[in-house]
Amino acid sequence: MKSARELSTQALQIARENNFKDSGAGVAAFEALLEAEVGNFGQARERAATSLALSCKRTNLPAIAVALALTGDSKQAQGIVDELKRRYPVDTVANSVFIPCAQALLESNRGDSARGIQALQPAIRYELGPVYFFLPIYVRGLVYLHSKKGPEAAAEFQRILNYRALGAIAPAYALSQVGVARAYALTGDSAKSRKAYQDFFALWKDADPNLPALVTARAEYEKLR
Repeated sequence: MKSARELSTQALQIARENNFKDSGAGVAAFEALLEAEVGNFGQARERAATSLALSCKRTNLPAIAVALALTGDSKQAQGIVDELKRRYPVDTVANSVFIPCAQALLESNRGDSARGIQALQPAIRYELGPVYFFLPIYVRGLVYLHSKKGPEAAAEFQRILNYRALGAIAPAYALSQVGVARAYALTGDSAKSRKAYQDFFALWKDADPNLPALVTARAEYEKLR
């Protein structure tokens, strides 16, 4: 992540120097989503703000909506979702992938997991698209986890792991090992949960040691031992 931030900063600087505001906003929005996925919520909000200062279009707003929903910033995320619906009512990527993901997270944050799962219906036909890096499936797994539905959550995360060829470098792929581990813990299957955590640690053996997602996973694993 440290290396990724350095490269993103370079890309953003190049975009600014050449007045490519939309491109720069897109870079920052993608980074905001990445930071949110790995649990760096402060960094995610900061990158989202950087992106919004450059541009507010469909090139960056969809990813920012999901990033902010992941961080728990429901008010701003909902505002962006509403703006996207108003400005881009027929945009497929926004309305069929990112808005459903953001809305599902927002509903889950409000404690309504059923509405969260329902919100993801439009994304079903697109969720294995390589350009979306498993995002709809991953979000569905998170919603099930949040509502303590272990078997359903495990099925979603395992589905991602079954499609390694579509996005093994996607954060959601590695983080699905953590999702599976948490899901098995909910069902009381400690052996499978420990194995999933171990698989995650193997995947992230070279990761930045202070990433919240990794730190939290290690703490959870220690409680199972």
